[in-house]
Amino acid sequence: GDVLSALLRYAKGSTFIHEHVERLIIENGTIKGLKTTQNEYAFDTVIVATGGLSYPRTGSDGSGYLLAKQAGHEVLPLQGSLVPLVSHDSACAEMQGLSLRNVGIKVTNPSQKVVYEDFGELMFAHFGITGPTVLSASSHLTDTSLEGYAFHIDLKPALSTEELDSRLLSDFSRIQNKEYKNALGGLLPQKMIPVFIKRTGIDEEKKVHSLTKSDRSIILQTLKDFVVTISDRRPIEEAVITRGGVNTKEINPKTMQSKLCEGLFFAGEIIDTDAYTGGYNLQIAFSTGYLAGTYASAQN
Repeated sequence: GDVLSALLRYAKGSTFIHEHVERLIIENGTIKGLKTTQNEYAFDTVIVATGGLSYPRTGSDGSGYLLAKQAGHEVLPLQGSLVPLVSHDSACAEMQGLSLRNVGIKVTNPSQKVVYEDFGELMFAHFGITGPTVLSASSHLTDTSLEGYAFHIDLKPALSTEELDSRLLSDFSRIQNKEYKNALGGLLPQKMIPVFIKRTGIDEEKKVHSLTKSDRSIILQTLKDFVVTISDRRPIEEAVITRGGVNTKEINPKTMQSKLCEGLFFAGEIIDTDAYTGGYNLQIAFSTGYLAGTYASAQN
């Protein structure tokens, strides 16, 4: 609301017309105006800044892509980016609402190659996983299908395997007569313990003093590499931004004017540009908007 108010104050003196644009009016490769459902308007320049397909409640319904295509522009395939990820792993639903902070993550593709690494926060949801590290990772997952991708979560990234083993030995030595299911409270959030026990395959009733070196090795491995398989992205409507859009090769980067249609400009997420979360996409919108506005107004 504050940003909107600031922009409206800056645009004081402008005329706002709230009508749905049906098409651009183009003659001999030059913009002449546009037609709405109610009227036709003559303009020397038009800026298309209609956003992507994500967050449709803000008005970004994809209609701008149709206008770009009408002007002859290529629209590269649209896909959600900075988007939560879907997993068929029932563990996610069992831990729904649980946030993990300060964890390390690696994402592997179907060939087991690491395609992304990060450190920070993620959250489990009924559909899979979300949170800052997940959203950032999603921007690197460009394959149409995500079957075979996996999130590898290091629950104790500050400790090497040897250091973590020493901690386990120390912790377990103080609670030797407890059951395994009651021995993990100092290592894991309570909501994660039942899932973790199932992952290790160790009898939850087993006494700590009965845990073997092999058991401890499994616990260590699971702490350092808790795997969540990925199957898909959430719908593009839930994505923070849209990947794809008007081909940047067809836009003058110094002015944001179309190379195909004189007087036509583009700004913001309708263009095939996307970046990490953290204000970068807003900066793209503001920078391209500033350029388009500056050069479009100079032609009038």
